[in-house]
Amino acid sequence: MQLREWLELYRRIRMDFGFSEEEDARAALVLRDAVRHRCSLTCLKQILGGREVNVFGAGPSLEELERIPEGTAIACDGATSFLMERGRVPEVIVTDLDGRVEDILEASMLGSVVVVHAHADNVEAVRRYVPKLRNVVPTTQVEPPEGVYNFGGFTDGDRAVFMAHALGAERINLYGMDFGEKVGRYSFTPPTPRKLRKLEWGRRLLRVLEGRGADLRWC
Repeated sequence: MQLREWLELYRRIRMDFGFSEEEDARAALVLRDAVRHRCSLTCLKQILGGREVNVFGAGPSLEELERIPEGTAIACDGATSFLMERGRVPEVIVTDLDGRVEDILEASMLGSVVVVHAHADNVEAVRRYVPKLRNVVPTTQVEPPEGVYNFGGFTDGDRAVFMAHALGAERINLYGMDFGEKVGRYSFTPPTPRKLRKLEWGRRLLRVLEGRGADLRWC
């Protein structure tokens, strides 16, 4: 998806939630300046490009997964904890830092690339944790400043899928990506009406991406 297409979609999301584009832009600058150990986009492309990629969301069905499938793993925020508890260090983590951050920090030390997303509501977490992370790729949901990326997507789950598709993943398998009315315990957030509305937007955005030719398999 082209950046201009995404920004038009995000304009509709901002109208729905009352987000401030200016505050999101300021958060992107905070994130850019907080990064101490950057991972290059070339490195991230080498991890994802041409691969079959498994994206792990934090929906309730994640807890029913008896075996971690083989292949390149992208953990969406709280799903990092699920994988780490089972001895699997994900190749990539996509997070806005509202999961169990100590698990994300540990995975980072063990080699995970951490794609950190900044928005108006997580600036303090960005300032606190991002300097401690290794292999960081910074992202935003608005017009990106130099050194920050916008692959599209809104929630951690659909952002991970947008990123994998943008960087050339051949096929994307979705685990724990329920986008329903229940929230899994690895989400680490309550199922508020606002949270559920965000999940509904995530589901809609993935349908848009499928319409653009993304090969998504709902597992």
